[in-house]
This record gives sequence, structure tokens and C-alpha cells, in this order.
Amino acid sequence: MSKSNVSDDFAIEAVNLVKKFGDLRVVDGISLKVPRGSIYGFLGPNGAGKTTTIKMLATLLRPDEGSARVMGFDLTNDANHVRQCISLTGQFASVDEDLSGLENLILIARLVGFSRKGALSRAKDLLKAFDLEDAAKRQVKKYSGGMRRRIDIAASIVTSPDLLFLDEPTTGLDPRSRNQVWDIIRALVRNGTTVFLTTQYLEEADQLADRIGVIDHGKLIAEGTSKELKASVGAGRLTVHMNTVEDLAKARRILQEMTDDQVEIDERLLRLVVHIANHIDAATAISRLVTENLQISDFSMGQPSLDEVFLTLTGKTTGQSESNEEVSNVDQAG
Repeated sequence: MSKSNVSDDFAIEAVNLVKKFGDLRVVDGISLKVPRGSIYGFLGPNGAGKTTTIKMLATLLRPDEGSARVMGFDLTNDANHVRQCISLTGQFASVDEDLSGLENLILIARLVGFSRKGALSRAKDLLKAFDLEDAAKRQVKKYSGGMRRRIDIAASIVTSPDLLFLDEPTTGLDPRSRNQVWDIIRALVRNGTTVFLTTQYLEEADQLADRIGVIDHGKLIAEGTSKELKASVGAGRLTVHMNTVEDLAKARRILQEMTDDQVEIDERLLRLVVHIANHIDAATAISRLVTENLQISDFSMGQPSLDEVFLTLTGKTTGQSESNEEVSNVDQAG
């Protein structure tokens, strides 16, 4: 093994990774640098290549082209050392549903080398940390969705990994359970673990990720902080609340004329939303409405949402798939 000429600043350094299934390049030249001790959000429509990228970085698939280092080790030549540094939690629970939560954690701890006493102690510590003590002796198949995800993540960190791959860890969870998983992820990073997170919930990436990469058709099409990605789309959003329906209609005509853009209108809330490039243009628009003697109850200027950024970059929502033919060819690769 060799870790020479490798920066200690990055958990993942990938250069032009390619994975092909038949004639389809599911991952098409991905290059990444993921800083240690950070959360990296990896976003893309269904079938874009997210899961395939994770499988390569976790040594489950061999790249057809390109190279990568994970925690300083070469992905191909030092695969065993990579595996010792990482853990992977996929989209579906990987624990034994017929065993209890306690039994699952003890089994995994014994498999990775803990003594009987040490395995029991570690399992109890994890059950307490993940708020699963009351369900410790219950079969996992009787857990709720949120509990199942928590026990799955707990199983992934029986030995604390340097790098944890989380592939859509909160899919299908209710908001309370999702927030619990978010707290767990933040705690892991505070304790030194790097997290590589794929998700279809853009709010999740917005809340958690230090940096975000957007993949589409197997290519990395954008990368940056949430703020940088929002700024890259350009226009901000001016939201104006009016006092009357009549003023709402007049304001809509004026703003459409000034911006040459479609104005979103909500008559129930007496609200207008229009894309405006900067605060100076927004101030000019508000001044014009005041000059026309229109009664404004409130207004605000904000950035585009991450949902709007994603739609602008990919032309799709996160849950939208590529063509049926592509998805069937990829099977579950993306």
C-alpha cells in the first residue's frame, strides 16, 4: 500500500471515474474532492449515476476508467485498506429483521472483532445513543420506519468509520424521524467521520451538506456550497404582499412589464412572486408600486430555493427518472 503524494485534507479524491453497463456510460468522467470531516451532498435525478458512484468509491464496483483515493488509499490497488476505513448504509435496511436490535448489533460487533463483553457494551451504547433502548429486544421487523433507519445507521458505525456513505438514508421517513437522522449525522461529523450523502430531499442537502455536487446523465454538472449553487442560478425572488385583490392585479401587470418575466400570483394570500436579479432592481420595483399608490402590506427579497436550482440545472425534479429505457438498462445502478 502507498499513501504518498496524497493530500491529508481530502477523504475522497476521484479523477475521471467512468462506469459502463453495455453501451451506457452510467458514470461518465466524475471528478470529486471531498474534504475530511465534512458532509458532501450528492444530488441527481433517479438514474443519474449516484448509487453507481457510491458503489465504485466503496469498492463494490470496479471503475472502467479513471482513478480515486479514499482516505488516502488507492481505490483499486488498496481496496482492502479502503474497506477498513469506510462504512456504507444503502437505501434499504441491511440488518436481520428476525433478530432484535440488540442481537443485530452484538452480531456485527462480534464479526468485526469485539469480545463478547465488548460487543454487548458497544451495542448498548449505540442503542442508547440512537434512542432505541426501549426497543432493544424487539425484532427489527416490528420497528417503525424511523427506528429501522436508526438501527441501520447504528449497525454501520459499530466501529467508527473514517468515511460513511449514506445512500438516501431518510427516504420514506416522516419529518420527526428525518430530523432524528439528521441529528445523528451531525453528531457523527462532530466526532470526526466524513459523510458522503445522496438524497432526493433538497432540504436535507441544504440543512446538512457543507458542499453539494449535482450529477446528471453520469456527469458532475455543478458543485459548490448551497449558497454558491443558488447564486449560480442568478435571479433572486421578490415577494410582495398587497392589501387588496384590485391592487394585486395592478401590481402583477406592473411587475410583468418591468421584469419581462412571469409573475406568480396567489389571490388567497394576496401575494406576488417574481424573479429579480438584484436588490437594486427590487427596490426600483417596490418604488414603482408605491408611486402608483398601490397598498403594500409586506415585501421581501430572497435567493432561489435549492429545488429551483436543481430544476434549472437538470431540467428535472429530484424524484424524476431518466427515460424508461435508460432506467431499465441501468437496473439499480443509478
